Amino acid sequence: MSGAAPAWMLRSEAGLCPCGCVGVRRKGSFVEKTLGGSADLLRQVMFSEDVAARRGALQRLDPRVKAIGLLVLLVAVGLVHHVPVLIAAYGLTLVFAAVSGLPLGFFVKRVWLFVPIFTGIVVLPATLSIVTPGHVVWTLWHWHGTPQGFTAQGLTTAALVVTRVATSVSLVVLLTLTTPWNRLLAALRALGVPKIFILIIGMAYRYIFLLLGTVTEMYEARKARTIAGASHDKGARRFVAASAGALFGKAHHLSEEVHQAMVARGYRGNPRTLKTFRLRAADGVAALVVLAAAVAIYGGDLYLGH
Repeated sequence: MSGAAPAWMLRSEAGLCPCGCVGVRRKGSFVEKTLGGSADLLRQVMFSEDVAARRGALQRLDPRVKAIGLLVLLVAVGLVHHVPVLIAAYGLTLVFAAVSGLPLGFFVKRVWLFVPIFTGIVVLPATLSIVTPGHVVWTLWHWHGTPQGFTAQGLTTAALVVTRVATSVSLVVLLTLTTPWNRLLAALRALGVPKIFILIIGMAYRYIFLLLGTVTEMYEARKARTIAGASHDKGARRFVAASAGALFGKAHHLSEEVHQAMVARGYRGNPRTLKTFRLRAADGVAALVVLAAAVAIYGGDLYLGH
């Protein structure tokens, strides 16, 4: 029949069954996986910029007030020695995230999938009786007739460290998600942070994404010029090594050009923003709330201590 699809398009192909006994499962390229992770990072950063532009409670505050409030709360959390108080402080960060319009699932995963998990791995040996002697609550083995395993004192110490890190990281994430990057740098400079520190952070933040884009373009150009199937062993490793050298050369040349262009346009190391900083009544109320929260956190810890 005229206009009908050819037979080779209608013929079914062999697929992969769950057991993997039919067909050949190809091994994924580590280069593609790395670039895919880089793309995910770029999407997360772009989403963070959109969140910072919303009209939430924390987004409306002056960045200087938020930075000082963050420092006060971090000091209060660092002085706490009881897990229930840290759990209550972590709950307070969730309340701040909710009133700021942040997706709680995204906020929780951004905190718990990184630093606290690694912190838990680091403090895991401290939960064992061979490191922290005490009352064994879970016996793993016996040594000369003495039970060895997890101790109550070690588990309490590990829980204290993990919850403290999780709460501190949550506070930092709140600041970064609710404040545009250029306004945050300008606020830090206004609070007296050295100019060279601000310059290094700002350039590093911009160059990370520039280098990621350059690497992606280099890989796509190589892939578009490759006829045979891409190898994922020695050839891919040689490509990564060669690309790293070329990338460093490009980065050095580009950094010189960007710096000269910035100096020619009047840049002297101070970040500029279109909106000027101005304290309002809401900033004063927020400062009082932060101060009250810090006093409540530290006072609750002293109360439990007695």
